[in-house]
Parts: sequence; C-alpha cells; structure tokens
Amino acid sequence: MKRKGSAPQPRAGARSPCPIATALDILGDKWTLVVLRDLFMGAGRYGAFLASPERIPTNILADRLKRLVAEGLAEKRPYQARPVRYEYRLTDKGQRLLPVLQELCRWTNRFYPESWTPPERFMKRRIRN
Repeated sequence: MKRKGSAPQPRAGARSPCPIATALDILGDKWTLVVLRDLFMGAGRYGAFLASPERIPTNILADRLKRLVAEGLAEKRPYQARPVRYEYRLTDKGQRLLPVLQELCRWTNRFYPESWTPPERFMKRRIRN
C-alpha cells in the first residue's frame, strides 16, 4: 500500500519502517518475550528472573533488561542502596504488550497442545488504564 507524500523512514537502527520488522527488531530474539512474560507474572528482581525454568544466562538477562529499559518498555528502580540493587517494572508502553502476549499464548496452545497453559491470572489479566 502506497502512502501519500514521502516514504516513512525507519527509526534509528531499524531495518525498515515495516511494523512487523520494527517489532522484531525490539522483541524478536530468543529471550526478550520470556523476560516480558516474567515481568507480567510479577518478577522484578534479578533472582526472580533467574528462577524461571528457561534458565536465562545472567549476561543475556542483563542485556535484555537494559534493552527493555532503553526501549521504554520497562523501568529500573533502586530498591537497595548498599550495594545498589535494582528492580524492574513494566511501563505503560510495556503493559500494552499484554494482549499481544496473551494472544500468542492462545495461538501456541491451540496449535502446539504440548505447550503448557499459562496461569489463569496471566491470561485473565487486563491492561491498567
């Protein structure tokens, strides 16, 4: 579909202005959606992320949390002064991914029945306005 005027320009570092390509640039690796899932399930501190069954390596976890903060999907807040330790929470922008993740879970459960069904509290959760 052609648009009037000049062609849209991709955001800095993006492959193209395509919305699917843009989303994949941000979310499309092996770990980011798992970290987002854990944030939605109440994880916020490093140890809680590391306790997930997927066993994300610490260096990758640190990188993904940093990227989520840089993209504005999560925020980082100190919860301890000495040594400084942080917890992570979803921003409104990050919260808006909830229906996308829920629908992805429904699709997976339908076509890959061997996958586990997410807890009802995740699937019934709503976005806070």
